Amino acid sequence: MVSKIHSMGLFGMDAFLVEIEADLSTTIPAFEVVGLPDASVKESRDRIRAAFKNCGFDFPVARITINMAPADKRKEGSLYDLPLFIAVMAASGQLGPPDLDSVFFGELSLSGEVRPVRGILPMVIKAREDGFRAAYVPAGNAQEGAVVSGIDVIPVANVRELVEHLRGSRTLSPAVPEDDTTAPLGPQPDFAEVRGQEEAKRALEIAAAGGHNVMLIGSPGAGKSMLAKRLPSILPDMSFEEMVETTKIHSIAGTLPPGASLVRVRPFRAPHHTVSSAGLSGGGTIPRPGELSLAHNGVLFLDELPEFGRAAMEVLRQPIEDGTVTISRVNGSISYPCSVMLIAAMNPCPCGYFGHPTRRCTCSAKSVSRYLSRVSGPLLDRLDIHVEVPPVEFDKLASSEKAESSAEIKKRVNAARERQRRRFAGTPINCNANITPDLLGDLCRLSAEAKNLLHDAFDRLGLSARAYDRVLKVARTIADLDGSEDIAAIHAAEAVQYRSLDRKYWTREL
Repeated sequence: MVSKIHSMGLFGMDAFLVEIEADLSTTIPAFEVVGLPDASVKESRDRIRAAFKNCGFDFPVARITINMAPADKRKEGSLYDLPLFIAVMAASGQLGPPDLDSVFFGELSLSGEVRPVRGILPMVIKAREDGFRAAYVPAGNAQEGAVVSGIDVIPVANVRELVEHLRGSRTLSPAVPEDDTTAPLGPQPDFAEVRGQEEAKRALEIAAAGGHNVMLIGSPGAGKSMLAKRLPSILPDMSFEEMVETTKIHSIAGTLPPGASLVRVRPFRAPHHTVSSAGLSGGGTIPRPGELSLAHNGVLFLDELPEFGRAAMEVLRQPIEDGTVTISRVNGSISYPCSVMLIAAMNPCPCGYFGHPTRRCTCSAKSVSRYLSRVSGPLLDRLDIHVEVPPVEFDKLASSEKAESSAEIKKRVNAARERQRRRFAGTPINCNANITPDLLGDLCRLSAEAKNLLHDAFDRLGLSARAYDRVLKVARTIADLDGSEDIAAIHAAEAVQYRSLDRKYWTREL
């Protein structure tokens, strides 16, 4: 007897339909799985056999052949345990023909419990698009899947209750999505806790308002990491579409907390400098999202930038420009979104005290040159804002005066983003940092004084064409924060100021 059941598979961000057929024949007992399964799928045979025995079902004494179509796409992961179990139950006559309007996902324990799996959200979305009416998912993934409207997401805790439901002796109710998209977020690090560093805080406000990348340069202990960790607290709240897209990536990567529904807080990823290029961009035999994609719609913080490997740093160049990272393999190419704000921090020299007001730099000219050369010019060019973070004076540290809170800064950021939203309505652009070259002239109108100022700065600083475009975008954001439709000289001057530190450090006389 042959039974048929449906499930899904993942290839990058995309899910695809998997049709599972089970056939039983009265020959020498065996359990074969064909259709390009990986090792974890083949191991499901033992989990299924144990679940049959421990749940009181009769494991068929026959030759069991499972076919997973399409046979030319690799099937990987433990999510096929549950559909394979149901297919064998149906083929052995212990269950009626499965509903072909439903899809099944889940890993089995030896006792028959259904464990959570990764990638539920994109697979349920694909199931809805393909016209399926129900998706049976592990109870731990129910809230994640319930986000998708138009399909019943039915939580399954163990195979006994699922079999009873399919036999009609029990009813499993669809999961009800949690309405938490407008609930207040938990506590976050606040800019009110930062003493001094007004210039750096202003630069991060501009970065948050326009989605710009930032380089923080300063001595050890000046507060570079502390400032970067507080940046998410002033970023605009995520839209529902951003929540879904971000959750899909974390679901695929397996980093979504158990029982979670949506990622509601913008991601903040801070990989260690020993991370490989594949760890940043993504990869592996079966590609997974890297740190770049896990930070999608949020912040990627690279502390001690020169300590990162050259290959890891250079892999950033194209993705932060394009907003996507593409991983090519023999069996195809996978693209993951990576629209991130890149925040990099570094010391001005190996000892960290070049330019310090009280401590002397002990580095040789050669070691300084070697240290700075680890950060390439093309990567620096892609960082819109360069800002110096000086040591904080004692009076400011000891002051009892409260600094401006993140909530106050966020109000200005939201107002600037609202202006951008109206400006970019009907286009795929969502912030000033993503303005395309063809729209730059129309959207970044300069006053005569601002144009003359930028002309002088371009010649004096030797800006590249990319650097000039980024200065324009930063000036556009500063004007938005100021409520101005046109870019005035004062806006252009502040934007140019944020492009001068690379000249101070990388071209100084050694």
